[in-house]
Amino acid sequence: MASPSCWRILTRRKVLSYDGSSEKLGRILNTFDLTALGVGATLGVGVYVLAGHVSKDQAGPSVVLSFLIAAAASFLAGLCYAEFGARVPKSGSAYIYSYVCIGEFMAFIIGWNLMLEYIIGSASVSRGLSLYIDTLANDTMKTRFLEVAPIEWDFMSNYFDFFAFSVAILLGIALAFGLKKSTMVNNAFTVLNIFIVLFVIVAGAIKADPENWRIKPENVSSLYNAGEGGFFPFGFEGTLRGAATCFFGFVGFDCIATTGEEVRNPRKAIPRAILCSLTIIFLAYFGVSTVLTLVWPYYKQDVNAPLPFVFNEIGWHFAKWVVAIGGIIGLVASLFGAMFPQPRIIYAMAQDGLIFRALGEVSPRFKTPVFGTLCAAALTGTLGGLFDLRALVNMLSIGTLMAYTVVAISILILRFSENPDPAIPSTSTRDSYESSNLLKPRERVTGSAFFKQLFNLSCIRLPTNVSSSVVGVLVTLYCLLAIALSLTIFYAQDAIYDMEPWAWILFGVLLGLTLLVLLLIAIQPRERADAPFRVPLVPLLPGISIFVNIYLMLMLDVYTWIRFGIWMGIGKSSEMLPFYYCNMVHMRHMHPRSLSVTQYTNTPSLDGFPFFL
Repeated sequence: MASPSCWRILTRRKVLSYDGSSEKLGRILNTFDLTALGVGATLGVGVYVLAGHVSKDQAGPSVVLSFLIAAAASFLAGLCYAEFGARVPKSGSAYIYSYVCIGEFMAFIIGWNLMLEYIIGSASVSRGLSLYIDTLANDTMKTRFLEVAPIEWDFMSNYFDFFAFSVAILLGIALAFGLKKSTMVNNAFTVLNIFIVLFVIVAGAIKADPENWRIKPENVSSLYNAGEGGFFPFGFEGTLRGAATCFFGFVGFDCIATTGEEVRNPRKAIPRAILCSLTIIFLAYFGVSTVLTLVWPYYKQDVNAPLPFVFNEIGWHFAKWVVAIGGIIGLVASLFGAMFPQPRIIYAMAQDGLIFRALGEVSPRFKTPVFGTLCAAALTGTLGGLFDLRALVNMLSIGTLMAYTVVAISILILRFSENPDPAIPSTSTRDSYESSNLLKPRERVTGSAFFKQLFNLSCIRLPTNVSSSVVGVLVTLYCLLAIALSLTIFYAQDAIYDMEPWAWILFGVLLGLTLLVLLLIAIQPRERADAPFRVPLVPLLPGISIFVNIYLMLMLDVYTWIRFGIWMGIGKSSEMLPFYYCNMVHMRHMHPRSLSVTQYTNTPSLDGFPFFL
């Protein structure tokens, strides 16, 4: 028997079992809990800060369209998450989805980035909560912390924020030892937050003045930057830039997908909760940004606390303090939603042996990964105490966008896969299934068969190994074309606006090739398995999602990419383990009595360096 190639091992896919014997987490959450979790995780900093920042500096009154465009992009990602949440109701979100559909190596990279996203996101919210409360208290905490624990390094905060550290630790303890009770508190905070948002919308509508959407720049003082005035004071380009910023106001709903093993009916509850939470979040953003720009001119907005500022300027001091208290409640709920997925990702990766197993051990009493939760809380609190808010926020986006991209790619691969079902009947057969799947010879894909299937000349209806290989190549080609098209739009934007022939020819060729690849994917045979929820218009909608996510990633500044590279460098030793494992497999295969086939094709573990149980 030939030993498996390194590529086969790196791309081997996880096989799941739903017989219930391996479930350890308590199934205590319902659809309302999940919806409240998604809304609470997202409806925090964005609704109280983002609308004012985008309207003043980027979009003006057209910030409402910026939120609409961002919501559409997030909705595409949400559809993909909803289908996978129904198909693969397991803890791990995009990590487990990529493990099931793409392979082990990509799953590790995505899991590593999700850990970055959730930890940095939680740290930024804890720091933001500290700054928000300190602003209301006239910087009392800042003054005291500067005296007690000053920091003189340029790349860190001026002081260690003990409040941000403490609130992360306390919430981590609540999550570790009382999931259901902490979920009830989050539900209450989220409902109260929504009522405060409704109060803002209704109160603001009373003072709305449509003339604030028709401002003329000649009537504006030179002290302010009013752009060209009107609804699009900074042009439609400004609206698009605002949409890129507003997109990150929707980050957080994917925490719902990490709860697959703690939901009573995950196949129905997860898709419903994702779509409901995105709808509620968009309506809240749309309503707040509308009244904010109608009540007060966009060029006079306060970028740090726009809602209390506006109500203070119009003389509604009671409303100002209602909104200020609402901001605290919203930020607490957002912190809970940001910290909730952390131990679930750690748990999923630890169960698969890609990180240390001790982090994923579930307490038989509390039904939660206590050690992993406390470790994540400690790291979150430390980062929140050491770094300022700007440095933390800059790292939020890239991991999220990469995760969204991989989930959309996974949907394409799953729909056109020869064997789309990620489950097998029971755990008793999993090892032998995985072993045979890894080592069995596959149908040889010849060049003639590949090009014949590229246009599906035989009009086959069910996927084969050849058609699945064709789709894999086409999806890879589509991603490369999406990168090239995004770079063209980004760097040749002025030339396209000026109608220069070379720019339009390049843009047209790349767009045509991209659409052609999508068409070739669409004519391939696809799986017909029943699923509780399915993304419509495949491959079009996942393809649009991939392009939008790639374009937004390329818009990030170079320092974000450098920090991203450093984070990936931290995990370089773990990334090298699969290659070391390949060599060990080959050596053990030379002495088959020392290791059975089932042993070295099991899910890898770090406990017996590098990948042996």
